[in-house]
Amino acid sequence: MIFFYTYLLIVILLSLTFKKKGIFLNYSGDIHQSFSNKKNVPLAGGLFILIPLVFFLNDLFINCFIVSIYLIGYFSDRKILVSPKIRFLVQCILILLFVEIFNIKINSSRIELFDSILNYKIFAIFFSAFCLLILINGSNFIDGLNGILISLTILILLMLNKLNLIDNSIISGESINLIIFILSLLLLLNIFNILMLGDSGAYLLGFFIGYMIISSHISNPNISPYFFISLIWYPCFENLFSILRKLNREFSPLKPDSKHLHQLVFFFLTNKFNLKQILSNNLSSLTICFFNFLIIYISTLNPSSTIFQIKLITTSVIFYNASYMLLFKFYKSKLISKK
Repeated sequence: MIFFYTYLLIVILLSLTFKKKGIFLNYSGDIHQSFSNKKNVPLAGGLFILIPLVFFLNDLFINCFIVSIYLIGYFSDRKILVSPKIRFLVQCILILLFVEIFNIKINSSRIELFDSILNYKIFAIFFSAFCLLILINGSNFIDGLNGILISLTILILLMLNKLNLIDNSIISGESINLIIFILSLLLLLNIFNILMLGDSGAYLLGFFIGYMIISSHISNPNISPYFFISLIWYPCFENLFSILRKLNREFSPLKPDSKHLHQLVFFFLTNKFNLKQILSNNLSSLTICFFNFLIIYISTLNPSSTIFQIKLITTSVIFYNASYMLLFKFYKSKLISKK
């Protein structure tokens, strides 16, 4: 525990130092970034997540993948790996290798026909890799406002640990609790604009959540696979919805924009109530985090029931689409009125 508290102190001191000295600064002036935050904030969150993950998982080969995922995000943050196509290609190769080497494959959907297809190894590998990639990049998509991704990760880990669904052969419940404490500290630093996750932190958390959820799915066949989907539906649906939305506008789905749900919530609160940017940022995050909490909490009431979970996911998707339509209508009306 002495090491743990020492690490927390180091995180705080380094975060303040990075901000004061202007190290790992984030602001590039991109439209999707300046939409909600125009301040230079260190992208140090990924580094502070990487260290405990490598320490607690303590597996050389897994750690190699964790470091590789971090480096993809780090090079993206530093504007070295600029091409989204190359980043995605490298992600695909790494995730396919990870799924194959560690046998991290989704093995049941509780749909007989689809499960028979999942019995084919090649299909199972590609499908599992596809799901992980959707989650990793969806995690990066929702990390546009302070605290959304970190709070979602904390909620998911808390619920998995509470229900004893964590595979202890991979990581202990105590280690998960320590990771939650570290994430809680990073959440506070993120809320006060002392640090941000960056692509490196978002990719890491998406990868870690996906790894925990698929391993929990494998080791708990009595739990409905749709329960695990309920936990991560938001970043996954945000990604899929964004891809379809951009394709419909003949816009590359790999390129960022400023029309994600959280950005529309931010735009609504800022323009409707004339709030300051940081207040609107945090209030938007709090609103989304509240609904994520409700959905995740409800999902834990009956984790074994597929019908229950499908109804919950369907309701969540309908609510998302209805909210998006209303917020986008407000967004367009404000843009027209300013012309």
